[in-house]
Amino acid sequence: MTPGQVFRPSRRLRRRIWVGLPGIAIALLGAGRGLAEEPLPGAAPAAGAIRFNRDILPILSDTCFACHGPDENKRESDLRLDNHEGALADLGGRAGIVPGKPDESEVFLRITEADPSMRMPPAESGKTLSEHQIERIRRWIEEGADWQEHWSYTPLERPELPAVSDESLVANPIDRFVLARLDELGMRPSASADRVTLVRRLYFDLVGLPPTPEQVSAFVNDPTPDAYERLADSLLASPHYGERMAMYWLDLVRYADTTGIHGDNHRDVAPYRDYVIAAFNENKPFDRFAVEQLAGDLLPEATLAQKVASGYNRMNMTTAEGGAQAKEYIAKYAADRVRNASTVWLGVTLGCAECHDHKFDPFLTRDFYSFAAFFADVQEQAVALPGPPVPVPAPHQAAELKQLDDELAALKNTLNTQTPELDSAQAAWEAGALEKTGRLPTLAAWHAVGPFMAGSLDEAFDTAYEPEGKVDLAQTYREGKLKWTPQPDWADGQIHKLSGNNAATYLYRTVLASRPMQAELSLGSDDSLKVWLNGQEMFARRVARAAAPDQEKVVVNLVEGDNRLLIKVVNGGGESAFYFGTEQSGLPIDVARNLGTPVDKRSEEQAAQLASYHRGIAPLLDPVRAQVAELEKSRAALDALIPRTLVSMSVEPRVVRILPRGNWLDESGEIVTPAVPAFLKPLEVEGRRANRLDLAGWLVSRDNPLTARGFVNRLWKLAFGRGLAMPLDDLGAQGTWPTHLELLDWLAAEFADGGWDVKQMVKLIVMSNTYRQTSAASAEVRQRDPYNLYLARQSRFRLDAEQVRDNALAISGLLVPAVGGPSVKPYQPAGYWGHLNFPVREYEPGHGAQLYRRGLYTYWCRTFLHPSLLAFDAPSREECTADRNRSNTPLQALVLLNDPTYVEAARVFAEQIVRAGGSSTADRVAWAVRRALAREPRPEELAVLERLYQEHQLQYAADRAAAEKLVDVGEWPVPKDLDASELAAWTSVARAILNLHETITRY
Repeated sequence: MTPGQVFRPSRRLRRRIWVGLPGIAIALLGAGRGLAEEPLPGAAPAAGAIRFNRDILPILSDTCFACHGPDENKRESDLRLDNHEGALADLGGRAGIVPGKPDESEVFLRITEADPSMRMPPAESGKTLSEHQIERIRRWIEEGADWQEHWSYTPLERPELPAVSDESLVANPIDRFVLARLDELGMRPSASADRVTLVRRLYFDLVGLPPTPEQVSAFVNDPTPDAYERLADSLLASPHYGERMAMYWLDLVRYADTTGIHGDNHRDVAPYRDYVIAAFNENKPFDRFAVEQLAGDLLPEATLAQKVASGYNRMNMTTAEGGAQAKEYIAKYAADRVRNASTVWLGVTLGCAECHDHKFDPFLTRDFYSFAAFFADVQEQAVALPGPPVPVPAPHQAAELKQLDDELAALKNTLNTQTPELDSAQAAWEAGALEKTGRLPTLAAWHAVGPFMAGSLDEAFDTAYEPEGKVDLAQTYREGKLKWTPQPDWADGQIHKLSGNNAATYLYRTVLASRPMQAELSLGSDDSLKVWLNGQEMFARRVARAAAPDQEKVVVNLVEGDNRLLIKVVNGGGESAFYFGTEQSGLPIDVARNLGTPVDKRSEEQAAQLASYHRGIAPLLDPVRAQVAELEKSRAALDALIPRTLVSMSVEPRVVRILPRGNWLDESGEIVTPAVPAFLKPLEVEGRRANRLDLAGWLVSRDNPLTARGFVNRLWKLAFGRGLAMPLDDLGAQGTWPTHLELLDWLAAEFADGGWDVKQMVKLIVMSNTYRQTSAASAEVRQRDPYNLYLARQSRFRLDAEQVRDNALAISGLLVPAVGGPSVKPYQPAGYWGHLNFPVREYEPGHGAQLYRRGLYTYWCRTFLHPSLLAFDAPSREECTADRNRSNTPLQALVLLNDPTYVEAARVFAEQIVRAGGSSTADRVAWAVRRALAREPRPEELAVLERLYQEHQLQYAADRAAAEKLVDVGEWPVPKDLDASELAAWTSVARAILNLHETITRY
């Protein structure tokens, strides 16, 4: 089997697996990568048609490269098989490969060695070669051992369009490549799907939603030749197209609303998701899409949207755990960005080279760290909640903000403008203020230093620490560990806490007196206390107590001018605190000093300071201040509604070293600067350090063959359920040879040469006859190509998790189609977040429209992903996911039957059935099936659903409490004019229809 294929055991084996080993059953049924498969009948190379990089390289990569590949640290002997020179090298009279002579080639001799102890690959490797593979190697050597580079690393060239046996089957160039391959295999394509299937397929693939019955009817009954193309165009122009494409893209970039590590805390990134939706809807060229995400912040005069796009670099998981080591997490973040960027944009596994040279592809450890150096300029704190997020106002919010800011600026200008009226008012105020400062002192803000530790309270009390000799606010103590710090928030008349047991803390402030005067100080302390004024000890008390107001009254004599007040608080154990209070002028000390200067002797600076202070308290300006306060309140309320997001901000790049074996504690590695993998086309930058903008340009240059190949391969997956090459995240040596290499290269060249036009590429694919085939293929086609590798039919597959939910909401009429906006929280089981800590959180479901948004907007908590999404194989997005698993489990049926979202959708669907479906049970069943599946029910289906309704109607008529309980699920209002038992019975029918395999399958 090739990667991405599903193992299908026989019925007997399935029964044995499920009955005896359910855990193993899941593993086997989900398996794909690593299972060997021989080519389809007719697909094996004919004589003389061996091609090294298709037929031989995958064998060598799988069985030989671990010991004879790129990783020189793990290479056994001197034999190297990952390049031509190494394979042909003289190894002391022998060679691994001797072209044309299998019997003289050490490789062939060892893989056919009869002695098990000498045979390669060794038994302990767990690898074996089949007779078919050995024969391929023999033929390859015999034919001259021709060598080519791995297909994905070769320059991108546009292949010639092949001839086909039946030109009438060709709608566009895609069909030529597919039909030519089918001609080689002696196979024929399937007929076109019926129109109902086509319209549903297009809707699911292009917008991720089902068509309404009216939309189905309009297409089915449109006789014009271009009806299908016009339908495709209309869907590509729909705002929901961007949502459908974003679902896939967000998996790649590991978008989530939480940080993922430790407490898995919330982070603001929703505007990045909206950028992605808008970019696909606007058909932003993919090369520009790449540049803006990798380096939008580095673009000249970057727009807000481009800065939002650069949030791509901030999608990695982060931690705020107090015990985490910053250096370790800097290394983790760097490695994560290398893994993601190389997978998303190149489709390769460069991350494998973090600890050693890649074992299968020519990536070196140096390449890994040189690539990481591109991102070394991204500003971030290693151990902290990610931030700060930047505001991303909508146009109307930005306009409203500007209006408020303009109004505030005008009012503040009024507050800062001196007028004759204010001059008069200031003169009157100064007279009163002078009289008060003549009676009362003015106190400066506190400074504090400490704690000075001691062995006991008595030792701390008796020891004269340095501040007692001289206060110098610039001085530090205890080898710089203690220094004076201002405490502007310490208000007098309150108790303030200090720190340190058996320790002394010093408090210092200046007191300004306009004349000699007495002042009574009210003090409190925990525990003991000493007071100095102007260097003279005024008070001392050794005591153990809790601080309280007015424990001590100390009268001091102040001299004219500045007085130096020093207080020592000594704590023995427990909390330390102090209290201070005294009657004072209430003026800032600088204002009091300037006020005491006669008007004719004040400098311009002093006069301006006094005028400014007076304007801040002048009653004349109270109405203006009130307007400012009201507008600032309105602005704050508006600002709280504006979404925010993490963006990239470039700072001085940190030093990046090669970490031996990936060990972040080992700093012996060489310092590296930004560079792309050495074996690929180099990135040339003259006279400066390369940056992320250079990297982005290199990624989407025509000379880089990987980006275009990787992206069109993923677009193909969206249309056919699997890529032309698998797996989607590894186009390297461990991936499969593309089923249609020439087609993949033609699409990639068309994409890159055609302006990186994503919509054009999607349209090209869906307009092909290959895409339009039925998925209901003949038994012969299924037998010859069970995994649809050669595209003689369309594929059928279950909808993705978000689409399963969207489909149910759309069928019921509940879906709210608004595009963009913050993440929402639909119903979720109580207590599901019970194990989230740091902090503990309660999940609060949304209300109203928030409950019925598309699944794309569901709050993505990495640790506890919404269980409905999880059941249908949505990824946690801890890492890049290029291809979701698709399972089929009983749990999924239980979710569709019992999740409140689906029960509520079924109930609302039932209401529509009753109101619009007709008067008879048969009419209503038929209406419901048409609504959900866009077709008429078959007679046996009609009979089953009618019987289901009748049985449940009788049941609920006899148990009205159960009926009322069922129809009361969810917030949507319960209709008062419908009988509860009838509505409940139709809800049962609706639940069955929403649970059908056909309902959640794209055909």
